[in-house]
Amino acid sequence: MDTIFAQATAAGRAGVSVVRISGPDAFNIAGKMVGSLPATHQTALRLVKDADDSVVDQALVLSFEGPNSFTGEDVVEFQLHGSIAVMQTVLRRLSEFPSARLAEAGEFTRRALENGKLDLAQVEGLADLIEAETESQRKQALRVFSGYLGKTVDGWRADLIRAAALLEATIDFADEDVPVDVTPEVSNLLAGVAREMKSEVAGSKIAERIRSGFEVAIIGAPNAGKSTLLNALAGRDAAITSEIAGTTRDVVEVRMHLAGLPVTLLDTAGLRESDDVVEAIGIERAVQRAVAADLRIFLMQDGDNLPIEPSGDDIVVHPKADLYPDVDGAVSGHTGAGLSTLIGRVTEVLKHRSSAVGVATHERHRSAMLRALSGIEVVEKILSHGADEYDIAAEELRSTVQALEVVVGRIGVENLLDEIFLSFCIGK
Repeated sequence: MDTIFAQATAAGRAGVSVVRISGPDAFNIAGKMVGSLPATHQTALRLVKDADDSVVDQALVLSFEGPNSFTGEDVVEFQLHGSIAVMQTVLRRLSEFPSARLAEAGEFTRRALENGKLDLAQVEGLADLIEAETESQRKQALRVFSGYLGKTVDGWRADLIRAAALLEATIDFADEDVPVDVTPEVSNLLAGVAREMKSEVAGSKIAERIRSGFEVAIIGAPNAGKSTLLNALAGRDAAITSEIAGTTRDVVEVRMHLAGLPVTLLDTAGLRESDDVVEAIGIERAVQRAVAADLRIFLMQDGDNLPIEPSGDDIVVHPKADLYPDVDGAVSGHTGAGLSTLIGRVTEVLKHRSSAVGVATHERHRSAMLRALSGIEVVEKILSHGADEYDIAAEELRSTVQALEVVVGRIGVENLLDEIFLSFCIGK
C-alpha cells in the first residue's frame, strides 16, 4: 500500500500548518526529512530539511506507530509555521519519494475505516462534525462520531443473533440440551430490539433536520408584511419589499441559528387567487413549501382567507403591530415590536421537537432500520405458526442482521464510499 501525505490544515497563510503522512514508509520518509523521530505518541522539535540538506523550517514532529493511530497505520505529523512557501516546499519534497503520493479526498479517514479504526456511521459523524455550524449539530455529530450508533446497532445485532441461535439449537440438538420452548425468550429479544429501533426511527427525522436545518415558512396574504418580517428576523435585506402586492414571486430562503439550532426561514408569495401566470406559479410553490415546512408562521388579519389552515404548533400573529398596537401578539417588521416574543415561540417549538432526536442521522440509517423492523415483523408472524418453521425464522433473522450491518458499513455500502469520502478534504 502507498504511503500518503497531505496538508491537514486549511490552505493559505496561517499561524501553524500541519502536514500528515500515513503508511508503511511514513517513518522512513519522515526520518529522512527531520532525522530521528520522537517516540510514538510523543512530540519533538526538529529541523525539516530539503533534499540538499538545506533547512526548510523548524517544526514540532509527532509520530504514531500503527495500529495505535487515526488511520491504523504508522503516522507522522509536521506542525510547521504557516507559510505558503514552507508548505509548498515540504509537499514538493514529500512528492519526490517514490513510495509516497498525495492523498485523495478523505483517504486518511478511508484507511481508518478499512483498518477497523472507525465504522461507516462514525465516518459520517466525523463529516457532519467538520460541517457543523451550530451547537446542536456539533453535539449530534459528536455522538455519532464517538461510536454511539455503532454500539447501539451492535447491541441489536447481538440480540438478534442470540434469537437465531436459540431457534437453530432447537432444530439441531436434542430437546434435553435446550429449553423445550424457546419462543418466549426469542419473542422477548425481538420485542426489545423492535421497541428501541422504533424509537430511533421516530427520532431520525429530527436528527436529519438538525443536520440540514429546520424550515420555518412565513405565510400570509399579499402585502401582509412577510418579506419585511423576514428581513427583520434575518437582520438584513434578504427579500425585496414593496407596497405593490405580489412582489415576492419565488420562495426566498435565509439561514439563521436559533438557540443553537439551524433554521431556514422561508418567505413565500402572498396567498391569493391570481390571473398572473408567474405569480400563480409562485403561489403554488409557496403552498408546497409551506405544507412541507417544519413550522409555519401565519401573518393573519381579520377577514383573511388562506388556502392553508394553521395546525398543531403553527404560530398565528397579527402582522402590523405598528398600525394596531393594542392587538395582543402582534408583530411588526418595521418597528421590531413583538419580534423577541415571536422568536421565543419559534425557538420553544423547535427545541421541544429536538428533544426527541435519535442518533440515526442519515436517511440510509433510517432505511436500514426500517428494513430490519420489517424482518422482525416477519419473524414474529413465523413464530406464531409454531416450532415447525423455526428454520425459516432463523434464516429471516440472519437477513435482518445483514440489514443492520449496512448502518455501520460491514456490508452493502461499496457504492456509497466514494460519495462519502469526497465530502472530506484531502488532509482528513
